[in-house]
Amino acid sequence: MQSYSIGQAARLLGVSADTARRWADAGRLATHRDDGGRRLVDGRDLAAFCVEVAQGAAQHGPEDDTPYTSARNAFPGIVTAVKLGDVAAQVEIQAGPHRLVSLLTREAVEELGLEVGMQATARVKSTSVHIDRT
Repeated sequence: MQSYSIGQAARLLGVSADTARRWADAGRLATHRDDGGRRLVDGRDLAAFCVEVAQGAAQHGPEDDTPYTSARNAFPGIVTAVKLGDVAAQVEIQAGPHRLVSLLTREAVEELGLEVGMQATARVKSTSVHIDRT
């Protein structure tokens, strides 16, 4: 079974390493020590905890500034490029380590007022999702 460091677990949970450590210290996130004394999280325990955290967030509902949407994959980030054509446009957003590129109409970009340097959230909803083992 694969184990994850606190930092890796934090990235997968979408929280800071400090938050993951606090959860582990409080006994909320199960950990064990390796031979070098590093705190690790068992992969199965982390998977179950990720589901628990996600369900807890769903039960508490969206924050006041969160729009209601059926797209569950949200990537908040910063606009790094806007390329306008006559009809279409390409917008790039850097969301943490993820670079997302969206093709949309020029009119939509203008209505949203999208410019390089502004905050934006890319929302992804797909009928086909591919999963690669890492």
